[in-house]
Amino acid sequence: MGKSKFIIIGSGWRSMYYVRIAKALPEMFELCAMYCRTTEKAEKIARENNIHTTTSIEECVSYSPDFVVVAVNKTSIYEVSKEWMKKGFAVLCETPPSLKLEELQDLWQMHEQGAKLQVAEQYFLYPTYKGKLDILDSKILGDPYNVTISAIHDYHAASIIRKILGTGFENVTIYGKKHKYPVTETLTRYESLFDGRVADKERDRLTFEFENGKMAFYDFSSIQYRSTIRSLYMQVQGIKGEMVNDTFRYLDEENMSHESEITIEKFESGQIESVKFEGKSVYQCPYNDCGLSEDETAIAGLMSGMKEYSLTCKEVYPLADAMQDAYITILMQEALANPNQEIKMQSQNWMM
Repeated sequence: MGKSKFIIIGSGWRSMYYVRIAKALPEMFELCAMYCRTTEKAEKIARENNIHTTTSIEECVSYSPDFVVVAVNKTSIYEVSKEWMKKGFAVLCETPPSLKLEELQDLWQMHEQGAKLQVAEQYFLYPTYKGKLDILDSKILGDPYNVTISAIHDYHAASIIRKILGTGFENVTIYGKKHKYPVTETLTRYESLFDGRVADKERDRLTFEFENGKMAFYDFSSIQYRSTIRSLYMQVQGIKGEMVNDTFRYLDEENMSHESEITIEKFESGQIESVKFEGKSVYQCPYNDCGLSEDETAIAGLMSGMKEYSLTCKEVYPLADAMQDAYITILMQEALANPNQEIKMQSQNWMM
Protein backbone atom coordinates (compact mmCIF):
# COMPACT_ATOMS: atom_id res chain seq x y z
CA MET A 1 0.00 0.00 0.00
CA GLY A 2 3.06 2.23 -0.07
CA LYS A 3 4.68 4.51 2.46
CA SER A 4 2.45 6.09 5.10
CA LYS A 5 2.64 9.83 5.70
CA PHE A 6 1.89 11.01 9.22
CA ILE A 7 2.24 13.91 11.61
CA ILE A 8 2.71 13.90 15.39
CA ILE A 9 0.73 16.19 17.67
CA GLY A 10 2.71 16.48 20.90
CA SER A 11 6.37 16.71 21.79
CA GLY A 12 6.77 14.76 25.02
CA TRP A 13 8.81 11.62 25.65
CA ARG A 14 6.09 9.36 24.23
CA SER A 15 6.00 11.20 20.92
CA MET A 16 9.68 10.35 20.43
CA TYR A 17 8.80 6.66 20.03
CA TYR A 18 7.08 7.54 16.76
CA VAL A 19 10.08 9.58 15.66
CA ARG A 20 12.43 6.64 16.26
CA ILE A 21 10.13 4.25 14.41
CA ALA A 22 9.93 6.55 11.39
CA LYS A 23 13.72 6.83 11.30
CA ALA A 24 14.17 3.06 11.72
CA LEU A 25 11.66 2.21 8.97
CA PRO A 26 11.94 4.99 6.35
CA GLU A 27 10.63 2.67 3.65
CA MET A 28 7.32 2.40 5.56
CA PHE A 29 6.80 5.77 7.25
CA GLU A 30 7.31 9.42 6.37
CA LEU A 31 7.10 11.85 9.29
CA CYS A 32 5.93 15.11 7.74
CA ALA A 33 6.08 17.20 10.90
CA MET A 34 5.83 17.24 14.67
CA TYR A 35 3.51 19.90 16.05
CA CYS A 36 4.82 21.75 19.13
CA ARG A 37 3.03 24.45 21.10
CA THR A 38 6.00 26.81 21.38
CA THR A 39 8.67 27.96 18.96
CA GLU A 40 11.34 27.31 21.58
CA LYS A 41 10.29 23.66 21.98
CA ALA A 42 9.96 23.21 18.21
CA GLU A 43 13.46 24.52 17.56
CA LYS A 44 14.97 22.41 20.35
CA ILE A 45 13.40 19.15 19.13
CA ALA A 46 14.24 19.88 15.50
CA ARG A 47 17.86 20.54 16.40
CA GLU A 48 18.26 17.50 18.67
CA ASN A 49 16.45 14.98 16.46
CA ASN A 50 16.96 16.29 12.93
CA ILE A 51 13.24 16.29 12.16
CA HIS A 52 10.85 18.94 10.89
CA THR A 53 8.77 20.64 13.58
CA THR A 54 6.15 23.33 13.40
CA THR A 55 3.86 25.46 15.55
CA SER A 56 1.31 25.81 12.74
CA ILE A 57 -1.83 23.67 12.68
CA GLU A 58 -2.51 24.92 9.15
CA GLU A 59 0.86 23.63 7.99
CA CYS A 60 0.14 20.20 9.52
CA VAL A 61 -3.19 20.05 7.69
CA SER A 62 -1.54 21.02 4.41
CA TYR A 63 0.52 17.82 4.38
CA SER A 64 -2.67 15.73 4.01
CA PRO A 65 -1.23 12.94 6.17
CA ASP A 66 -2.60 9.41 6.04
CA PHE A 67 -2.98 9.56 9.79
CA VAL A 68 -2.37 11.80 12.78
CA VAL A 69 -0.62 10.57 15.93
CA VAL A 70 -1.95 12.27 19.07
CA ALA A 71 0.69 11.90 21.79
CA VAL A 72 -0.19 14.65 24.23
CA ASN A 73 -0.67 14.43 27.99
CA LYS A 74 -3.47 12.17 29.23
CA THR A 75 -5.78 15.01 30.22
CA SER A 76 -5.68 16.44 26.68
CA ILE A 77 -5.88 13.28 24.53
CA TYR A 78 -9.68 13.31 24.29
CA GLU A 79 -10.03 16.94 23.16
CA VAL A 80 -7.05 16.88 20.79
CA SER A 81 -8.16 13.60 19.22
CA LYS A 82 -11.66 15.03 18.69
CA GLU A 83 -10.17 18.13 17.07
CA TRP A 84 -8.30 16.10 14.45
CA MET A 85 -11.16 13.64 13.90
CA LYS A 86 -13.43 16.62 13.15
CA LYS A 87 -10.89 17.79 10.57
CA GLY A 88 -11.48 14.49 8.76
CA PHE A 89 -8.22 12.71 9.59
CA ALA A 90 -7.70 9.18 10.84
CA VAL A 91 -6.30 9.50 14.36
CA LEU A 92 -4.01 7.13 16.24
CA CYS A 93 -4.10 8.36 19.82
CA GLU A 94 -2.02 7.30 22.76
CA THR A 95 -3.61 5.38 25.63
CA PRO A 96 -6.05 5.97 27.15
CA PRO A 97 -8.44 7.86 24.85
CA SER A 98 -10.11 9.11 28.05
CA LEU A 99 -10.78 7.99 31.60
CA LYS A 100 -14.20 9.65 31.76
CA LEU A 101 -17.15 7.50 30.76
CA GLU A 102 -19.07 10.32 29.10
CA GLU A 103 -16.05 11.14 26.93
CA LEU A 104 -15.63 7.50 25.90
CA GLN A 105 -19.31 7.46 24.95
CA ASP A 106 -18.81 10.65 22.93
CA LEU A 107 -15.84 9.22 21.03
CA TRP A 108 -17.81 6.06 20.29
CA GLN A 109 -20.71 8.10 18.94
CA MET A 110 -18.31 10.02 16.67
CA HIS A 111 -16.91 6.69 15.49
CA GLU A 112 -20.40 5.42 14.67
CA GLN A 113 -21.01 8.60 12.68
CA GLY A 114 -17.93 7.96 10.55
CA ALA A 115 -15.04 9.64 12.39
CA LYS A 116 -11.86 7.57 12.38
CA LEU A 117 -10.06 6.76 15.63
CA GLN A 118 -7.68 4.03 16.67
CA VAL A 119 -5.99 3.73 20.07
CA ALA A 120 -2.33 2.77 20.40
CA GLU A 121 -2.91 -0.22 22.71
CA GLN A 122 0.24 -2.08 21.83
CA TYR A 123 0.90 -4.87 24.32
CA PHE A 124 -0.80 -7.63 22.33
CA LEU A 125 1.76 -6.88 19.60
CA TYR A 126 4.81 -7.07 21.87
CA PRO A 127 6.88 -9.93 20.42
CA THR A 128 6.90 -11.85 23.72
CA TYR A 129 3.21 -11.28 24.46
CA LYS A 130 2.24 -12.05 20.85
CA GLY A 131 4.14 -15.34 21.08
CA LYS A 132 2.53 -16.30 24.38
CA LEU A 133 -0.95 -15.40 23.14
CA ASP A 134 -0.36 -17.61 20.10
CA ILE A 135 0.58 -20.54 22.35
CA LEU A 136 -2.40 -19.96 24.64
CA ASP A 137 -4.74 -19.75 21.63
CA SER A 138 -3.68 -23.31 20.74
CA LYS A 139 -5.46 -24.42 23.96
CA ILE A 140 -2.33 -26.13 25.23
CA LEU A 141 -3.60 -25.35 28.76
CA GLY A 142 -7.20 -26.05 27.86
CA ASP A 143 -9.50 -23.05 28.17
CA PRO A 144 -7.75 -20.53 30.48
CA TYR A 145 -9.95 -19.67 33.43
CA ASN A 146 -7.77 -17.43 35.58
CA VAL A 147 -4.83 -15.11 35.16
CA THR A 148 -2.63 -13.40 37.72
CA ILE A 149 -0.94 -10.36 36.22
CA SER A 150 1.73 -8.25 37.87
CA ALA A 151 3.46 -6.92 34.79
CA ILE A 152 1.51 -4.08 33.16
CA HIS A 153 -0.92 -1.45 34.41
CA ASP A 154 -4.52 -0.36 34.01
CA TYR A 155 -5.88 -0.44 30.41
CA HIS A 156 -2.87 -2.46 29.18
CA ALA A 157 -3.60 -5.12 31.78
CA ALA A 158 -7.31 -5.03 30.91
CA SER A 159 -6.48 -5.67 27.25
CA ILE A 160 -4.20 -8.64 27.95
CA ILE A 161 -6.54 -10.12 30.58
CA ARG A 162 -9.46 -10.06 28.17
CA LYS A 163 -7.40 -11.55 25.35
CA ILE A 164 -6.05 -14.38 27.52
CA LEU A 165 -9.41 -15.26 29.05
CA GLY A 166 -11.41 -14.65 25.89
CA THR A 167 -14.04 -12.70 27.84
CA GLY A 168 -14.67 -10.16 25.08
CA PHE A 169 -17.25 -7.66 26.29
CA GLU A 170 -18.63 -9.64 29.21
CA ASN A 171 -19.61 -7.63 32.24
CA VAL A 172 -17.17 -7.81 35.14
CA THR A 173 -17.25 -7.10 38.86
CA ILE A 174 -14.08 -5.61 40.37
CA TYR A 175 -13.03 -5.22 43.99
CA GLY A 176 -9.82 -4.76 45.92
CA LYS A 177 -7.64 -2.29 47.73
CA LYS A 178 -4.67 0.04 47.39
CA HIS A 179 -1.64 -0.60 49.61
CA LYS A 180 1.57 1.32 50.25
CA TYR A 181 5.02 -0.15 50.91
CA PRO A 182 8.55 1.29 51.23
CA VAL A 183 11.04 0.27 48.54
CA THR A 184 14.56 1.30 47.59
CA GLU A 185 14.63 3.10 44.24
CA THR A 186 17.21 1.82 41.73
CA LEU A 187 16.19 3.31 38.36
CA THR A 188 14.46 6.29 36.81
CA ARG A 189 13.49 6.76 33.18
CA TYR A 190 16.88 8.38 32.63
CA GLU A 191 19.44 6.99 35.10
CA SER A 192 20.48 4.35 37.63
CA LEU A 193 20.35 5.22 41.33
CA PHE A 194 22.89 4.06 43.93
CA ASP A 195 22.25 6.37 46.87
CA GLY A 196 19.84 4.03 48.65
CA ARG A 197 16.91 6.43 48.62
CA VAL A 198 13.68 4.87 49.87
CA ALA A 199 10.18 5.90 48.84
CA ASP A 200 6.68 4.71 49.69
CA LYS A 201 5.12 3.21 46.57
CA GLU A 202 1.47 2.37 46.05
CA ARG A 203 0.52 -1.16 45.06
CA ASP A 204 -2.92 -1.92 43.63
CA ARG A 205 -4.44 -5.36 44.22
CA LEU A 206 -7.75 -6.11 42.51
CA THR A 207 -9.91 -9.12 41.73
CA PHE A 208 -11.90 -9.32 38.47
CA GLU A 209 -14.90 -11.66 38.36
CA PHE A 210 -16.38 -12.09 34.88
CA GLU A 211 -19.95 -13.21 34.24
CA ASN A 212 -18.84 -16.62 32.95
CA GLY A 213 -16.91 -17.36 36.17
CA LYS A 214 -13.43 -16.62 34.84
CA MET A 215 -11.16 -14.63 37.14
CA ALA A 216 -8.23 -12.24 36.98
CA PHE A 217 -6.00 -11.12 39.83
CA TYR A 218 -4.28 -7.78 39.27
CA ASP A 219 -1.30 -6.81 41.42
CA PHE A 220 0.80 -3.87 40.30
CA SER A 221 3.06 -1.06 41.46
CA SER A 222 4.47 1.49 39.04
CA ILE A 223 8.01 0.89 40.32
CA GLN A 224 7.95 -2.53 38.64
CA TYR A 225 8.60 -0.82 35.30
CA ARG A 226 11.88 0.66 36.51
CA SER A 227 13.57 -1.37 39.22
CA THR A 228 16.36 -3.91 39.51
CA ILE A 229 14.73 -5.41 42.63
CA ARG A 230 11.08 -5.64 41.53
CA SER A 231 10.21 -8.16 38.81
CA LEU A 232 7.30 -8.62 36.42
CA TYR A 233 5.09 -11.71 36.81
CA MET A 234 2.24 -13.40 34.98
CA GLN A 235 0.50 -16.72 35.57
CA VAL A 236 -2.25 -18.28 33.48
CA GLN A 237 -4.09 -21.44 34.51
CA GLY A 238 -6.35 -23.81 32.59
CA ILE A 239 -7.68 -27.29 33.20
CA LYS A 240 -4.68 -28.92 31.46
CA GLY A 241 -1.81 -26.76 32.68
CA GLU A 242 -0.39 -23.37 33.52
CA MET A 243 1.93 -20.71 32.20
CA VAL A 244 4.25 -18.87 34.60
CA ASN A 245 6.16 -16.09 32.85
CA ASP A 246 8.04 -17.90 30.04
CA THR A 247 7.39 -21.47 31.23
CA PHE A 248 4.49 -23.71 30.20
CA ARG A 249 3.58 -26.85 32.15
CA TYR A 250 0.87 -28.96 30.55
CA LEU A 251 -0.61 -32.39 29.94
CA ASP A 252 -0.66 -34.04 26.52
CA GLU A 253 -3.50 -36.20 25.14
CA GLU A 254 -2.24 -39.14 27.18
CA ASN A 255 -2.06 -37.03 30.34
CA MET A 256 1.73 -37.05 30.35
CA SER A 257 3.31 -33.95 31.90
CA HIS A 258 5.54 -31.61 29.90
CA GLU A 259 7.48 -28.47 30.75
CA SER A 260 8.75 -26.12 28.05
CA GLU A 261 9.96 -22.53 27.89
CA ILE A 262 9.71 -20.01 25.10
CA THR A 263 13.06 -19.05 23.60
CA ILE A 264 13.86 -15.59 22.31
CA GLU A 265 16.29 -14.97 19.45
CA LYS A 266 17.63 -11.46 18.93
CA PHE A 267 19.27 -9.50 16.17
CA GLU A 268 22.72 -8.05 16.74
CA SER A 269 21.14 -4.78 17.91
CA GLY A 270 19.14 -6.56 20.61
CA GLN A 271 15.83 -6.26 18.74
CA ILE A 272 13.77 -9.45 19.02
CA GLU A 273 13.99 -11.48 15.80
CA SER A 274 11.81 -14.44 16.78
CA VAL A 275 10.05 -16.20 19.63
CA LYS A 276 10.00 -20.00 19.54
CA PHE A 277 8.24 -22.71 21.50
CA GLU A 278 9.23 -26.35 21.27
CA GLY A 279 11.13 -25.63 18.06
CA LYS A 280 8.29 -23.81 16.31
CA SER A 281 8.15 -20.09 15.62
CA VAL A 282 5.30 -18.30 17.41
CA TYR A 283 6.57 -14.85 16.45
CA GLN A 284 8.77 -13.66 13.60
CA CYS A 285 9.82 -10.02 13.34
CA PRO A 286 8.37 -8.53 10.14
CA TYR A 287 11.25 -6.04 9.87
CA ASN A 288 14.98 -6.27 9.32
CA ASP A 289 17.32 -5.45 12.18
CA CYS A 290 16.69 -1.75 12.82
CA GLY A 291 17.20 -1.57 16.58
CA LEU A 292 13.59 -1.30 17.70
CA SER A 293 12.65 -2.11 21.29
CA GLU A 294 9.68 -4.38 22.03
CA ASP A 295 7.51 -1.34 22.65
CA GLU A 296 8.58 0.31 19.39
CA THR A 297 8.11 -2.93 17.43
CA ALA A 298 4.56 -3.18 18.75
CA ILE A 299 3.75 0.47 18.00
CA ALA A 300 5.16 0.05 14.48
CA GLY A 301 2.67 -2.78 14.04
CA LEU A 302 -0.18 -0.41 14.90
CA MET A 303 1.18 2.32 12.64
CA SER A 304 1.56 -0.07 9.71
CA GLY A 305 -2.19 -0.63 9.60
CA MET A 306 -3.22 3.01 9.81
CA LYS A 307 -3.04 3.87 6.10
CA GLU A 308 -5.35 0.97 5.23
CA TYR A 309 -7.62 1.97 8.12
CA SER A 310 -7.82 5.52 6.77
CA LEU A 311 -8.90 4.16 3.37
CA THR A 312 -11.05 1.13 4.26
CA CYS A 313 -11.84 1.44 8.00
CA LYS A 314 -10.20 -1.96 8.61
CA GLU A 315 -9.26 -1.62 12.28
CA VAL A 316 -5.86 -2.42 13.76
CA TYR A 317 -7.00 -2.73 17.39
CA PRO A 318 -10.80 -2.48 17.38
CA LEU A 319 -11.96 0.78 18.92
CA ALA A 320 -14.63 -1.10 20.89
CA ASP A 321 -11.85 -3.03 22.64
CA ALA A 322 -9.96 0.17 23.44
CA MET A 323 -13.15 1.68 24.86
CA GLN A 324 -13.67 -1.44 26.99
CA ASP A 325 -10.08 -1.33 28.29
CA ALA A 326 -10.49 2.31 29.31
CA TYR A 327 -13.90 1.65 30.90
CA ILE A 328 -12.45 -1.21 32.94
CA THR A 329 -9.73 1.18 34.13
CA ILE A 330 -12.41 3.61 35.31
CA LEU A 331 -13.98 0.77 37.30
CA MET A 332 -10.56 -0.19 38.69
CA GLN A 333 -10.06 3.36 39.93
CA GLU A 334 -13.53 3.35 41.48
CA ALA A 335 -12.80 0.05 43.22
CA LEU A 336 -9.54 1.39 44.64
CA ALA A 337 -11.34 4.49 45.90
CA ASN A 338 -13.90 2.25 47.65
CA PRO A 339 -11.80 -0.53 49.26
CA ASN A 340 -13.23 -4.06 49.02
CA GLN A 341 -16.57 -2.85 47.66
CA GLU A 342 -17.84 -4.65 44.55
CA ILE A 343 -17.93 -2.33 41.53
CA LYS A 344 -20.13 -3.69 38.77
CA MET A 345 -19.84 -2.91 35.07
CA GLN A 346 -22.84 -1.52 33.20
CA SER A 347 -23.35 -2.39 29.53
CA GLN A 348 -22.24 0.30 27.06
CA ASN A 349 -23.03 0.89 23.38
CA TRP A 350 -19.68 -0.45 22.16
CA MET A 351 -20.39 -3.76 23.93
CA MET A 352 -23.45 -4.51 21.78
